[in-house]
Amino acid sequence: MPSPDSITVPQLLRLIGTPEAPIIIDVRFEDDFDADPRLIPGGFHHSYLEIDALVPRLRGRKVAVVCQKGRKLSQGATATLQTYGIDAEHLEGGTVAWKNAGGPMVPVAALPPRNAAGETLWVTRHRPKIDRMACPWLIRRFVDPSARFLFVSPSEVPAVAEHFGATPFDIQDVFWSHRGELCTFDVMVEEFGLVTEPLLRLSTIVRAADTDRHDLAPQAAGLLAASLGLSRMYKDDLRQLEAGMLLYDAFYRWSRDAVDEGHNWPTGQSKG
Repeated sequence: MPSPDSITVPQLLRLIGTPEAPIIIDVRFEDDFDADPRLIPGGFHHSYLEIDALVPRLRGRKVAVVCQKGRKLSQGATATLQTYGIDAEHLEGGTVAWKNAGGPMVPVAALPPRNAAGETLWVTRHRPKIDRMACPWLIRRFVDPSARFLFVSPSEVPAVAEHFGATPFDIQDVFWSHRGELCTFDVMVEEFGLVTEPLLRLSTIVRAADTDRHDLAPQAAGLLAASLGLSRMYKDDLRQLEAGMLLYDAFYRWSRDAVDEGHNWPTGQSKG
């Protein structure tokens, strides 16, 4: 019988990539983690012995705790967090069950270093349109929910990256950028181990809109129009990004749940 303090793999799979996703804490033993240094999307590794230190960061948030098999470490850490009033659950079956179900895993080697607050810091050109909105959405929804983004003049991106310890993206001659016909979003989906059917479908739309190849996906014209509209609505790039998160949430849910659904005027009803 499932524990009342647990979340199942199918339940967590439905939440990953949405605004309702919990904070995911991987508390596997160091040896087990080193043997497979990958994380459930959006998760981070933390010692179960120091779980109390996370309490200030977790207050008011829903939490899913993960270990290798969903037994002593995740259940113990979950129970500890609950004594502080944290809304925590443990993942049934742990990473073993997640991988057996085909859940995506993000390789730690692909992640930029985190700062003292546990955040990744990224930098790109200001006035984002397509790729520079889509990539932050992907990072926050599947890689690091606490990620921060700096938008600066194109010529200053490399220097800001160097002096502020930020990871540059969507500029020339950096790792996180276009490769051949692929846009930066495509590259991130692949490098972060997020090759799922919904994200591949969304990647095609983003690439089509970002490279003016609307023949690749009819939805690209709508994404471009909405993106250009947002760029006219907001002078502040960070406010534009927050508004754009909802746009990409909607495109992702369509890509995952609604591709076979159409819409037309109900037959047999008056249009008057």
